Amino acid sequence: MGTTIEGFVDLPTWDLTDLYKNSKDPKIEQDLKIIEKQIDEFVLAYTGVVFEGSILLEAIKAYEKISEGLGKLMTFAVLQYYSDLNDPDFRSLYQGLQEKVSLHSAKLVFFTLALARLTQEEVGNAIKAVPELSHYRHWLNIVRKYQPHQLSEELERYTVEKSVTGRNAWVRLYDETLASMQLTYEGQSLPLEAVVHKMSDMNPEIRKRAAQSLSTGLQSQLSLFATITNVLAKDKEIDDKWRHFKNPESSRHLDNQIEPEVVETLSGCVRKNYAKLSHRYYELKAKMLGMQRLEYWDRNAPLPIDDDADISWPVARKIVLDAYSSFSPTIASIVQEFFDKNWIDVPTRAGKTSGAFSHPAVPSVHPYILLNYQGRRRDVMTLAHELGHGVHQMLARSQGYLLADTPLTVAETASVFGEMLTFQYLLSACETPNQRKALLAGKIDDMLNTVVRQIAFYHFEQLVHQARRQGELAPEDLANIWKRTQEEALGNAVNIDPITHSYWAYISHFIHSPFYVYAYAFGDCLVNSLYAYYLQTPNGFEGKYLDLLKAGGSKGYNDLLQPFGFNLKEEAFWQGGLKMISGFIDKLEELC
Repeated sequence: MGTTIEGFVDLPTWDLTDLYKNSKDPKIEQDLKIIEKQIDEFVLAYTGVVFEGSILLEAIKAYEKISEGLGKLMTFAVLQYYSDLNDPDFRSLYQGLQEKVSLHSAKLVFFTLALARLTQEEVGNAIKAVPELSHYRHWLNIVRKYQPHQLSEELERYTVEKSVTGRNAWVRLYDETLASMQLTYEGQSLPLEAVVHKMSDMNPEIRKRAAQSLSTGLQSQLSLFATITNVLAKDKEIDDKWRHFKNPESSRHLDNQIEPEVVETLSGCVRKNYAKLSHRYYELKAKMLGMQRLEYWDRNAPLPIDDDADISWPVARKIVLDAYSSFSPTIASIVQEFFDKNWIDVPTRAGKTSGAFSHPAVPSVHPYILLNYQGRRRDVMTLAHELGHGVHQMLARSQGYLLADTPLTVAETASVFGEMLTFQYLLSACETPNQRKALLAGKIDDMLNTVVRQIAFYHFEQLVHQARRQGELAPEDLANIWKRTQEEALGNAVNIDPITHSYWAYISHFIHSPFYVYAYAFGDCLVNSLYAYYLQTPNGFEGKYLDLLKAGGSKGYNDLLQPFGFNLKEEAFWQGGLKMISGFIDKLEELC
């Protein structure tokens, strides 16, 4: 099954039948009724029970089974919905299931609240009595860490049920508004993703016109986007107050199972290195492009010597598969499955959500990948990135539903490592200095977008949420914070033109997952250190790396990284990760 779009023939779309046949599949309603019965039996069996020994193990397994069933239903609804946000059947199924799943999940709140009240001694005694419980030790410890931030059972149930008409409804409004936008570009009506793609075109006039088109489109909905941002920031402030979180970003750190000081060390280290990284590079790039100063939309422009012609889907597949094969046959065999079994939705089309992701689905099925492939080298890197996620999710399936999912920080490890493997594979194939220059520049662009840009986004979010606590923010206020954080990150070599001041509005992470963005910088710096370790100590590395991925969320990041001897609390570790980016800039300067 495939799609033809913008010169790319027969691009594959995903096959979701491993979940359900279609949105009218009667098995959806059948599975929902089975889960409803399981939940009622669970509530009857475990309400008011003292959780210890075999009863605790039995309850966790029953809870895991129910959770996976609900997860499978929502996975199908989400994947259909994001493949075409304008399809009324997909929208109806997504909203309907979201309401039902929220209602059913609310009935289970009593269980995690009860587990959160267990002491460390009680958990230890239960594991001594039933050793099989040790598999869930880390999950139990994570659940217990939420105890100081939990509300009463009644309020927690209310919060879960209310979410479908509260926060989730605002996120849905944002997604559907963004997906339905058709931007005017030279008389054509194009989806946002296609216009953003043109901002990395070889022709500077095309880049400028695309930047103007994006700005005009965002301006037409800016009041709505500002309202959504204000409502969600206020909603978070209220939630944080009731749950006793010190800072707006604190709940994200807890979800990521990481100490705030580690994130602030990372963020501070990157910001201290702006001058050595992004400022220096964009000065060099301006010279290479023959400009005194880059415009904001020139940051990702290919060099004039770049022959980044359209890369067909079969060629992209081969590049990425060969890159993974050169490192690990085990990983390559998993990558091959994604291609052979249509687990990837490839083309850009109207109504499809922008960007790319790998959805882990549930352990009893397999992940699915969404792309918006447009044939550039950057799209090949995105394919490698999302396949890294997919491989990680496949390897972690054996941990079961509660422990397969990895915190966002470590979750970026396999994806960024896959990008690095693909980059090094392409670099080794370069035949001329100009090819090496173009490839290096593209990689530096991507690394700065992953590290510097994401930390600038994180700083933007911190300032927005702090300012919102003083009152509602006008679009101009948000534009000023955007301009300030972008100027700091990019330096004097990049002009932050007023037409770009609204660009905060299409960064969907701000809406979907506040403070998510630092995970990208975390992952990039971590992988730079991992790759350096691999080059220095290749023997045995593949085994250690596969063990890290197979562990999923069954261990904390310290335990996962212990075999590599990393200490993420020290600034020196992050400096080591940034050193690879700086080294690539050095190489590019030498080639120039």
